[in-house]
Amino acid sequence: MTNNSTCTETDLKPYYAITYTFILIPGLIGNTLALWVFYGYMKETKRAVIFMINLAIADLWQVLSLPLRIFYYLTGTWEFGRGLCMLCFYLKYVNMYASIYFLVCISVRRYLFLMHPFKFSDCRRICDVYISILGWVLVCVACLPFPLLRLQRDANNTCFVDLPVAQIGLSTSIAMVTTGELLGFITPLLIILYCSWKTILSLKEKNSASHDLGEKKKALKMILTCALVFLICFAPYHISFPLDFFVKTKKIENGCAQKVISVFHAVALCLASLNSCVDPVIYYFTTDEFRRRLSRQDLQDSIQLHTLAHIRKHTRAVLRTDTMDY
Repeated sequence: MTNNSTCTETDLKPYYAITYTFILIPGLIGNTLALWVFYGYMKETKRAVIFMINLAIADLWQVLSLPLRIFYYLTGTWEFGRGLCMLCFYLKYVNMYASIYFLVCISVRRYLFLMHPFKFSDCRRICDVYISILGWVLVCVACLPFPLLRLQRDANNTCFVDLPVAQIGLSTSIAMVTTGELLGFITPLLIILYCSWKTILSLKEKNSASHDLGEKKKALKMILTCALVFLICFAPYHISFPLDFFVKTKKIENGCAQKVISVFHAVALCLASLNSCVDPVIYYFTTDEFRRRLSRQDLQDSIQLHTLAHIRKHTRAVLRTDTMDY
């Protein structure tokens, strides 16, 4: 017989609200700035810029849904309709797995250009566009079970963590969790670790020129940073996910175990959301072009060029109006 008297419920909603408030402003500014920078030097480099743009878009989608999450966790009630609730709930998982997908793409792209520069030098940017489109389709389809399992009629005025989960059989639960863990976490992790390991081995080659050595160090820095963000933001969630799923589907009934798992899962969810404001830090510290474009001089030049272009456009419009008057 389990003793549940010492395992009181903990209200985790304030912690969600605090975390999402902390993420909101840096995530909004960082990803908007990242998209502006990537648009500016998209024609200058082939180094995974398309994947970085898609990663920033995925993060921005998540950030734009945070105000509604914060409102719900502060008030405890949802007044915006079931459709918007499920959309925001769905975007959370689309963002997470799209981020995982594009972190893997960035790591593989840097690794391939480094280790096989002649073989992949002719790979046009359109290839990355097709890979990105395919990734979005796969992620959006694969994440559909998350909202579909929460479409319950008795969920009035509740959303997010309070949504009830449909009861399914143990064998189906194990199959779904195993598939999600293998495809959504373990396989991407192994790919990133493989790219890191092969890049580290290439640094030990004695016949590498100084230029090649510098490029390898830059690539390794990018790949290791992706691996670090991957482990910090997504590993805790994928450890807690199967446990929390079995709690919500009543496969784990011990009160103390449920409380511990719920708290751990809440922390893991917050860490997974943190990637929205951590990813712009990756761009800044691992991409030379990003730092250069954000430098004081480049920023001033860009603003001046934008201002001049606006003045010229306005002047042409005025001249065109004057000509029409005549």
